[in-house]
Amino acid sequence: MERLAFILPDRGVVEVKGPDASSFLQGLVTNDVEQAVDGHAVYAALLTPQGKVIVDFIVAAEPGGYLLDCPAERAADLASRLKKYKLRAKVEILDRSSELGVAAIGEAAGLREVAMFADPRLAALGARAIGARDRLAGVLTAAGYMLAPAADYDARRIELGVPEGADIDPESHFPLDCNFEELHGVDFKKGCYVGQELTARMKHRGTARKRILPVSADVALPPAGTNVSLGGTPIGELRASHDRHGLAMIRLDRLGQAKEADADGVVIRIGSPAYPLILSSGDGS
Repeated sequence: MERLAFILPDRGVVEVKGPDASSFLQGLVTNDVEQAVDGHAVYAALLTPQGKVIVDFIVAAEPGGYLLDCPAERAADLASRLKKYKLRAKVEILDRSSELGVAAIGEAAGLREVAMFADPRLAALGARAIGARDRLAGVLTAAGYMLAPAADYDARRIELGVPEGADIDPESHFPLDCNFEELHGVDFKKGCYVGQELTARMKHRGTARKRILPVSADVALPPAGTNVSLGGTPIGELRASHDRHGLAMIRLDRLGQAKEADADGVVIRIGSPAYPLILSSGDGS
């Protein structure tokens, strides 16, 4: 991306700080939070005990703890769920979405007064900045960034095939179905975390049959939640819709070699994300 900045109003921030912040998160989320150091962040999720995604987020280190860049509409729930696991851990968990804002930026350079880190999911997404919500736009423009509409960023993210937030229906999908392995959101070597057993089993047995894929059409796509079918057989549903581009959760074993499908009467082209999918032989590879 160019030297552009996108203020993302649909993103919130949950802070986890205290002496036990690292060990606390390490035992709960899908990725190794100890890798979130020296300006690096990690992509991760909190899962149900049955291994389904509750909410996804980017974990960035700050002095004394971590900032979780998460969907704004899920921030309060994420903070509440984390508190239920607190027990005797020496951590403080705060929803700071009213104070802190999130921006996507083309390159991580020339910024002060903000936490700044490369997007850990895909290099083409650039970097992120977290700072005081009421000053973030001013900090970015003072550093020479040109502000652009958040909708332009979402369109770019969708075309790249990167799902996040509302694209992942809470407690309905497994992380491997949502491309977490490809987007560096799961660490299969770290210790236990909530939902780890089933996630590892799906990986090692190659039982994941779904993936979120970018789709497009010659007309505006139907809304998220619209069923996708092939020859009358259901093969998935739209998970995001932005004009003529979107994301769809697709059953690869039912898609086969087909490149087009139907979504409520609209012919959609099923593409590939801007990163290679990790498929088992049972996924149609």
